Amino acid sequence: MSQKKPVVIVSRKLPEAVETRMMELFNARLNPDDVAMDRAALIAAAVDADVLVPTVTDVIDREIIASANPNMRLIANFGAGVDHIDLPAARERGITVTNTPGVLTDDTADMTMALILATPRRLAEGERCVRAGAWRGWTPTSMMGHRITGKRLGILGMGRIGQAVARRARAFGLSIHYHNRARLPREIEGALEATWWPELEQMLPRVDFLSVNCPLNEATRHILSAERLALLKPDSYVVNTARGEIIDEDALASLLESGRLAGAGLDVYEEEPTINPRLLGLENVVLLPHMSSSTIEGRVAMGERVIINIRTFIDGHTPPDRVLEGLI
Repeated sequence: MSQKKPVVIVSRKLPEAVETRMMELFNARLNPDDVAMDRAALIAAAVDADVLVPTVTDVIDREIIASANPNMRLIANFGAGVDHIDLPAARERGITVTNTPGVLTDDTADMTMALILATPRRLAEGERCVRAGAWRGWTPTSMMGHRITGKRLGILGMGRIGQAVARRARAFGLSIHYHNRARLPREIEGALEATWWPELEQMLPRVDFLSVNCPLNEATRHILSAERLALLKPDSYVVNTARGEIIDEDALASLLESGRLAGAGLDVYEEEPTINPRLLGLENVVLLPHMSSSTIEGRVAMGERVIINIRTFIDGHTPPDRVLEGLI
């Protein structure tokens, strides 16, 4: 890549501080409106860019990557998840892919814990009751939920976010169980007082809460199938702040409708931004608009990581957040 400022095309509107710094450092083409690029616009961006900066809403598939000009050698993703990028196609074209891991760990873990609290205590249902003018005052039996202290939390995916959730959950008196593709080092497992289950099917019937914190890939897509969800106890709760496609959403809705699950707290969905209408009609489900990582501090930190990755790459070095196939 030449020493002139690289053409960096950003697919979505980013925090002002991030956009300003990008304009200073690069020949940045910003998206002035917070509207997702359509497919034609993404192809046009790949044709013109030296560096493409997509987000989770942008599907960067093989066709878009194939349309990239020869100078485009970096896709600097604004976000940690890269399931929307065809990594094998990028590798074949010699395009490096980076992401922004770590900076959203605490934000996502905080929201996960909020849903673990909100769902069994019926917080969203109570708030709707008040706003609708339906509350008639305190009674001994109104809006009764369940406490979380003394219950078991199962964590599916014990990476940075899963471990951060575990630390928060322990403070609330939950015991930690987890399923991961690899067991944690003994010192980490000991510090979290966590029990590892080598088989997901072994863990599911034993937990009162299930928190989904694994990345989305071919191995985890619908890993929570109808058969596995049915293993959960009828009085258990499911919380998902990872990716909607990890759960068979229709199967989840069926279990919730029939009372074979107590409730769910969801921040992500299979067909975003479309919400399954079956979920919309359920009182025992807390629904959020994919906002687990939405803090000002987190978004600015993401942008700073994107900039570091671009500058490192331009300087001829391996960017710190390079994504390697098979390690996501």
